Amino acid sequence: MTNYQMPRGTQDILPNEIEKWHALEEYLQKFTTLYHYKEIRTPIFEHTEVFKRGNDSSDMVNKEMYTFMDNGARSLTLRPEGTAGVCRSFVENKLYGNPDLPVKLYYMGPMMRYERPQKGRQRIFNQFGVEVLGVKNPYLDVETIALGYSILSGLGLKDLVVQLNTLGDDESRNNYREALKKHFHGYLDELCVDCHRRYEQNPLRILDCKVDHDHPAMKSAPKISDYLNEESRDYFEKVKAGLDALEIPYTVEDRLVRGLDYYTHTVFEIVSVNEDMGAQATLLAGGRYDGLIEYFGGPEMSGIGWALGMERILLALEAENIEIAKDEGIDAYVLCLCKEAQLEAFKLTTMLRSHGFICDTDYQQRSFKAQFKSVERMKAKIAILVGEDELASHTLSLKKIDTQEQFKIPADEIITKMDELLEERF
Repeated sequence: MTNYQMPRGTQDILPNEIEKWHALEEYLQKFTTLYHYKEIRTPIFEHTEVFKRGNDSSDMVNKEMYTFMDNGARSLTLRPEGTAGVCRSFVENKLYGNPDLPVKLYYMGPMMRYERPQKGRQRIFNQFGVEVLGVKNPYLDVETIALGYSILSGLGLKDLVVQLNTLGDDESRNNYREALKKHFHGYLDELCVDCHRRYEQNPLRILDCKVDHDHPAMKSAPKISDYLNEESRDYFEKVKAGLDALEIPYTVEDRLVRGLDYYTHTVFEIVSVNEDMGAQATLLAGGRYDGLIEYFGGPEMSGIGWALGMERILLALEAENIEIAKDEGIDAYVLCLCKEAQLEAFKLTTMLRSHGFICDTDYQQRSFKAQFKSVERMKAKIAILVGEDELASHTLSLKKIDTQEQFKIPADEIITKMDELLEERF
């Protein structure tokens, strides 16, 4: 028997849930307007090399990408994250030539990763992200973090913690990698297979291991702060000073390295500490990246960005009992009281819509009682009745639901009466 069900790790967003998605999307776009970000839309799949760059050690690249060969024998990958595609577009379209740098961009849409599905983690998930490209300045790091924090706190979320760290510049990171290799060398036989690969490719990834995170070697591992050169240390101090100036609370987490190899200097996560969120408590995460623009053939420029998971934000709102969307109902429902009135009811509904009223009508030839149930379910503000008497007298009968007032008016005065009864509709 054919299995007509959605694939594992995917979801249907149904009509009774979509309003909160629309409300969240609109809210996010308003915030990015305040910070002068512009939207960018990149392809949902890219050439695999856009995501799989050199000796990348991240789980996303090595284990989670949906990669396929197209009919022209080209390797393509469904986008697992947004930053790489945005940077590719930034270079390909020469946006680095903009005289007013940095270029501030945001994106929104589905990403695909082959992961074990669980609460707050799907194989197709929706992200909203921002990228600030072309300028390296610690106060841009602060602005980017402040944007993310303001978005989440502005939604009413209170159980938030900003976790912050630095990975330093190339020199600092190389020194730290050598220290980590020396530290973990004697423990390799006790660590997972993936950590063996990470040890060779990028030992920082070992600190992000979900399998061995409780191993004693993790707790005794050296700290990046001990290997920062003066320039990296000064950069991080300015980031912290900026956050302090804006009174954004944060904690420095020495083990925070993020899951992608391209990060440099500032990395951060904003985490929900609400117990209902479970293991998937990271709401927003990102960091600075040097070298990614240059990798795509652009000039030596830096960038910083973050992404948030839409599904996780909605879960966090639910966990804290915050509603962002309320069904306001429709303006009017047109009840058809006889077969002869069907055409008139249909014409009236269409005409009301053309004047900007949200309305609906009955197409099932149901009883008056059944139609009035629809008035209640759709939360219609006004019920308009069209029957034999109304047809004969060229009138319409109206009932304002909240006050129970009833009116009988000439049919050609319906727009004026609707405007009067619904003064605050726009």
